[in-house]
Order: sequence, then C-alpha cells, then structure tokens
Amino acid sequence: MGNGLEILLKKRKSMAFWRSKKNNDSEADTESGSNPAAGSSSPASNEPENSGGLFSKITSGLHKTRRLLGTDIRDLFKSGGRLVDDDFLRELFALLIRTDMGTGPANQIRDEVAKEYRGRVVEFEEVVQTIIEEIRSQLRQDHGGLAQTEGTTVILVVGVNGSGKTTSIGKLSHHLRDAGHTLVLGAGDTFRAAAVEQLTIWAGRIGCEIVTGKSGADPASVAYQTVDKAIEIGADYAIIDTAGRLQTQSNLMLELQKIRKVIDKRLPGAPHEVLLVLDATAGQNAISQAKGFSEAAGCTGIVLAKLDGSAKGGVVLPICEQFRLPVKFVGLGEGLQDIAAFDSDSFAEAMFQDSLRKK
Repeated sequence: MGNGLEILLKKRKSMAFWRSKKNNDSEADTESGSNPAAGSSSPASNEPENSGGLFSKITSGLHKTRRLLGTDIRDLFKSGGRLVDDDFLRELFALLIRTDMGTGPANQIRDEVAKEYRGRVVEFEEVVQTIIEEIRSQLRQDHGGLAQTEGTTVILVVGVNGSGKTTSIGKLSHHLRDAGHTLVLGAGDTFRAAAVEQLTIWAGRIGCEIVTGKSGADPASVAYQTVDKAIEIGADYAIIDTAGRLQTQSNLMLELQKIRKVIDKRLPGAPHEVLLVLDATAGQNAISQAKGFSEAAGCTGIVLAKLDGSAKGGVVLPICEQFRLPVKFVGLGEGLQDIAAFDSDSFAEAMFQDSLRKK
C-alpha cells in the first residue's frame, strides 16, 4: 500500500491457540518483562468491575508503598501515643518524602497534621486518617474519565522507552474491548521493531485490527492511516503508539507535534486524548518526563505504569500538583487485565490499608 504501510487484520484467536502460544513463545516483553503472547488463557470477565474489585487491585498494586508508610509511620509512635511536636512533624515529613511525593504535598500533609493535633498526644490511627483525607483532597480530580466522542475517539499515547508504554496500550485496549468497544491500534513507533512486534501480538490476542508500517516509515503516516482505517470501519477508538526516545531530544518533540497536526487533518479535533505513560518506579524522575512530553504533545491525562513494582507510589501527588493532569489509569501487574481506572479515594486508602488493619 501507499507509503509502504500494511494494514494487518488480526482476527480474534481461539483460546486453544493462545494456550499453545503461551507454551511455545518465549520472547519477553521489551518494556515490562511480561510476555503479551503468554498471559492468562482465561478471558477476562465482561462484567463491569465493581468498587470492591477496583480497591483490591489498587491495594495490591501499592503493596510496596503501603509497607513503607505503614511500618515507618507506626515506628514514630510508642505505646500510649505520641506528642505531636516539632520533632514528630519533622520525622513525619521525612518519611513522606521517601515515597517520592515531593516537598509540596508532604508539606501540606504535615501542616494538616500540625493543625489538627499539635500539642496533643495522639494515636497512630488518628494521624493516619488525617493523612488519608489530605491525600484524597490533593488527588481529587474533576474529569469524566476517558474521552469518548460520537464517532471515532483518537487516543495518542506518549512516553519514554521503558516506561511501559506499549504494554499499557495493550492493557487499555483490552479494557476497552472488555467494555464492548471496537478499536484499531496504530504501531507508530516505527523505528523500534520490537515495539511493533509487541503491539501486533497484543492486537492479535485482544482481537482488534492494527496498522503498521515498514521499519523506519514516517510515524505521522502510520497515525494518519490508523485514524483513516478506524473511521472506515466505524471503530469506537483509534489508539496510536509513538516513539519514545528521551524527551530531551528536540526531534522527538517535533515529531509528536507533527503527528498531532496530521491526525487533526484527517479528523478535526483529534486526538481527543493524549495519554502520558509514566513509570512509577522512576519516582521523581517521572516529573522531568512529564514536563517534556506535556509541553510537546499537549497531554490530557496520565497512565501510571508499574505501580506494583514501586515503593514510590506517592509520586502521583506532585504530578497532579505541578501539571494539573488527571491520572486516568494505573498499571498494577503484568497481565492484560492488570489495569484500573484511577480513583483518588481508593488510592489514598490503599496506601495505608495494612496500617488500618493492624490493632
């Protein structure tokens, strides 16, 4: 086809095929260590995820962060409580910083604890409840979730290599397919063969179409063709992967701007979402990633990946504070189903779930 593009139509595979694929395909996922062809052979439930299931996922994903907070904050207290004075507040601030939540959010939490309890002897549980409420307040977001238009909704996904970007696209696609939506994927990271191959495997497993180009093809052309194909077949979503070299490279930023213009030319007003994938294990380094991409790509939301592997889950607070970008999804494991829509209340409580269970 024109511009060397090939549209690969991937039909839904039988479960027997994927069980065989799981046994025979040993190629590792190039970003997160998971193998898209070797996931669970059991299809995910088509029933909407209830609040209990969501809370359980987030709690599980935050196990390293909550272990750090629960153990260290509890160590500040003695039997019979602890006087909230300057020494206590300094120690509390230092512990909060260890989760990479940054000085701004940590200062606000410390100040709220001081406002409520300074000069009083308090129990561990009282302080934890105040911290949870303050985190909820800081993370509360005014947005309606993932955008959805009357026609095809175009989602551009950006992020540095290794952030979990391509894997997150697979999870998000599965999430949308599970909700009954149709979609087309676009392998726009054309200079990285492994990313194209990985996304092609995801598309086959999920049962959706994918647009690819020859190695080194113009990413903007792939993006255009993806949107064009999605409109042609009446797909609900077009999700486009992009290159992920370091955000300090000006050519990458110019490329992202070009992709936006080309997409808008084919479908005015698109892309409707630009999701920035950040690696939760990167901690404060994720902030510099967000700055570069948010300026060049016009990001509308964040996917926080690899949350299950990090004790730095607090990084979501400074991200929300500095960029006013809503966290829309969190990655909580290696399986296709291991993604959850972000909920500030569940997130804040999950950070201290172990602490609240202990007596």
